[in-house]
Amino acid sequence: MKNNFSRREFLQTASVAAGSLVAANKMSAQAQPILLPMAAIPQQTASSDRVRFGMIGIGMQGSGLMGMSVNLPGVECVGAADLYDGRHTLAKEIANNPSLPTTRHYQELLDRKDIDCIVAAVPDHWHKRVVVDACNAGKDIYCEKPMSHTIADGFAMVDAAKKNNRIVQIGSQRVSSVLCAKARELYQQGTIGDVSMVELTLGRNDPTGAWVYPPPTDLSPETLDWDTWLNDAPKVSFNPLHFARWRCWRNYGTGVAGDLMVHLLSGMFHTLGWNEPPRSASALGGIFRFNDGRDMPDLHTVLFDFHGVPVYVRLGLGTETPELARFMGPKGVMDTGEFDLKVFHQPGIDLSPSYYSSGFPQKMREEYIKQWHAEHDPQLGREPVNEDVVYRGHDWDDMAPHLLNFFQAVKSRKPVVEDAVFGNNAAIACHMANESYFRKKPVMWDAATKTAKS
Repeated sequence: MKNNFSRREFLQTASVAAGSLVAANKMSAQAQPILLPMAAIPQQTASSDRVRFGMIGIGMQGSGLMGMSVNLPGVECVGAADLYDGRHTLAKEIANNPSLPTTRHYQELLDRKDIDCIVAAVPDHWHKRVVVDACNAGKDIYCEKPMSHTIADGFAMVDAAKKNNRIVQIGSQRVSSVLCAKARELYQQGTIGDVSMVELTLGRNDPTGAWVYPPPTDLSPETLDWDTWLNDAPKVSFNPLHFARWRCWRNYGTGVAGDLMVHLLSGMFHTLGWNEPPRSASALGGIFRFNDGRDMPDLHTVLFDFHGVPVYVRLGLGTETPELARFMGPKGVMDTGEFDLKVFHQPGIDLSPSYYSSGFPQKMREEYIKQWHAEHDPQLGREPVNEDVVYRGHDWDDMAPHLLNFFQAVKSRKPVVEDAVFGNNAAIACHMANESYFRKKPVMWDAATKTAKS
């Protein structure tokens, strides 16, 4: 897996283009499009046809989302909000508009009639407030993953979206990638049969990948509204590390579960057509490398039960390992990586006489082997040919199609794939993983009370 910063940097600066998939054996592989091809979208749009959005949160991820959005046709950023003043300057730079209205108070964006929707990339402990406020203000919203900071927050966000008939798109981009669409198509075609187990793994091995980010050099109580940034978290003195590295602390973030696991689970949901919390989660892990004051684990392993199907997840910040979602079924294995999709077909039958016959007496064994070959050997020249296929395409973590999906929905009012219900179910799994880790015991999903119980 590439360094995450490099990938983000690439996504922010690369041109937006439609990617084709090509099989490794030179067979063409047409992915079912989920979005209009860029060539089919008017590059010049009338002012009345543009989607105007307000940006809330212009940090590492927010700057990427904003930069990608303003380069989509028919999309315009008309305002930005952040509690840190340095990001007001950054927003103007990204929009290439020195007079772009900026503010510390995101409610000012929600009150504006000329803003159609919101794109939000704020710390997890702000997601509920921003999404609920946006929905109540009549604004559609794209909110970064994970959808919620707690299980209760997620249901409040779902309720706000439904009550106000708002489009909510959660930012796990895999569900809008052509590779994820191809994986879904192959699974629905029965390529591996009914899935019997899933393995999801991802590992990093560098400080930046472990969120050890350098705080802005001018960060201070004068340039940042610290008390407001804390929101409903415990009140503590100004701490630039908490601001820059908020994922490390449970009060603000959801750790590797909310940062990495939710991507893998969302891709799994879309591939398999699932949309539900797991029955149970059993987690192990700890802080093995980054003993820097954080209270979220840097190694997190989880075994989920999704309606009887085991799903194993391993996330680590101390060893680099490739991103992989492995779907296993009786007809074979489907491996989805960061830039490719591999299908390994398995006939699921004996290809030679059973070795159990080694325990037969010689005459019996010889008769069994002779009969087996007579019944199973293919005719000469008609031997079966099994083929493994590799599809290559754009990064599964494909921001541009996911954002375009949202902006198109704002105009068309057609539903998005990763809506509030989908995002909530994926987030619930992450919260259950964290609950199991901190409680040091398995947790079960209680649908009646909408809680995780030990």
